[in-house]
Amino acid sequence: MIPWLPAVLQAAPSSGPPVFLLAVSAILAVAAIGVSLFAVWRSQVLIVLADERARTGLERYETTVEALRKTVDGLAAQLRELEHQPSAGALPGASRLGLNLCKRSQVLRMHRKGDPPDRIAAALAVPQPEIDLLIKVHRIVIGNL
Repeated sequence: MIPWLPAVLQAAPSSGPPVFLLAVSAILAVAAIGVSLFAVWRSQVLIVLADERARTGLERYETTVEALRKTVDGLAAQLRELEHQPSAGALPGASRLGLNLCKRSQVLRMHRKGDPPDRIAAALAVPQPEIDLLIKVHRIVIGNL
């Protein structure tokens, strides 16, 4: 209990109601000032905490953005390198997706002349297994006639 409060309460009946009301008002005013000061102090603490969290979040965000920027720059460099490299279809000796009719007739013509399958494959830039298959299919068809 507040040490001076009993003295105020004892003085109340003898000095009259206005002094008692004035004392109670003063006590309430001091309490209100105390609560206000506590609220200001607490709000400053919360502002400092929020500022620290915001700085931490900003640093994390900046770190993430920098990592993503490096990744994008690396991918852009790889893309530029790939754009400057010749395409796989333009390389000599690259495998094709099958034989067209002109190449088929060239393969069969060279086979009839007696060229071996490896020389035919090298001359026409066609994989040797395709040459072997075409020659086998041609033999089967000729054998059925």
